[in-house]
Amino acid sequence: MTILVTNDDGIHAKGLWALAAALKEIGEVIVVAPDREQSAIGTSVTLHHPLRAKEIKPLVEGVKTYSVEGTPGDCVILGLGHLIQGEVNLVAAGINEGANLGDDVLISGTVAAAFQGHLNGIPSMAISVAALNDVNTDAAARLATVLARKIGAHPLLKKTLLNVNLPNLPLDQIQGIEVTQLGRRSYKDLIKEGHDGKRKYYWIVRGNAQWHYEEGTDAWALSKDKISITPLHADLTNTLPLTPLKDLSTAIFQELVTP
Repeated sequence: MTILVTNDDGIHAKGLWALAAALKEIGEVIVVAPDREQSAIGTSVTLHHPLRAKEIKPLVEGVKTYSVEGTPGDCVILGLGHLIQGEVNLVAAGINEGANLGDDVLISGTVAAAFQGHLNGIPSMAISVAALNDVNTDAAARLATVLARKIGAHPLLKKTLLNVNLPNLPLDQIQGIEVTQLGRRSYKDLIKEGHDGKRKYYWIVRGNAQWHYEEGTDAWALSKDKISITPLHADLTNTLPLTPLKDLSTAIFQELVTP
């Protein structure tokens, strides 16, 4: 199994290397990640100036690593189209610092990277932990290996993108897995105005989110200290059937917590 690992937090992010180290146990891992943080860059792809990529020394031994002056989407496109020789069996994005829930998936660089894999017909997953400080990546890294094995064996999982969010808890405190729908949140972006001495500028600041904790949604699952797995796809006019994946969730959680 050949696995492309990327993120939007940048090439030096702790979560990226926790994910690479875990997946290295089950396949050949190649890291292609942005050279700097690219959070909230969404599905942006660089078309108007050249991309630069360089191979760098990995933080996990034996993992070929490329740093790209571009977006998460650029990294996957470049990785699949040029940097990686041969077939890629899985695209894994993360482990992201901060949850990617509800309609925020539309601006998430982590989810966008996984979407590029999905659009190329490759099983893909985006993995995030709901914390910005003292992020516990252990459970997320272990879950990534469990899901990677399931994806390789289950036809349903080969056809979808999984958006995975974990509470920032040790594995023994996580209460289960829920297969969810995207939740809803309300907040108003704030616009700060300034002047640099030459001209006026504006700074967009995310307001505090007000989540609607409706049962069955990703935000609701996290509020119950559970893992949320939401199947996504590129056709925004359709809804994927959740029942087959729900049937697998108990088995996935059992494998996750079994030593």
